[in-house]
Amino acid sequence: MTACGTVKLTPGTKARLQSLKIHPRETYEDVIRRLTDLAIDREPVDEDLAEQLRQSDADVAAGRLVDFDTVCTDLRL
Repeated sequence: MTACGTVKLTPGTKARLQSLKIHPRETYEDVIRRLTDLAIDREPVDEDLAEQLRQSDADVAAGRLVDFDTVCTDLRL
């Protein structure tokens, strides 16, 4: 059974949803479903990645950074 409701949108939000339609007959329901699907992380962070992220945060906090141009030069890009 399908439930229907009314959602109030500002004209700007409606225009943004309209601009995100893949084709003119796509419904706002389809657009919103696609956007919410993108927002759901289907691959949660495991403990190894969490530790790498903590280490990265510590490196940034300690100023251990390499600028983009140096990386490109080192990698000969």
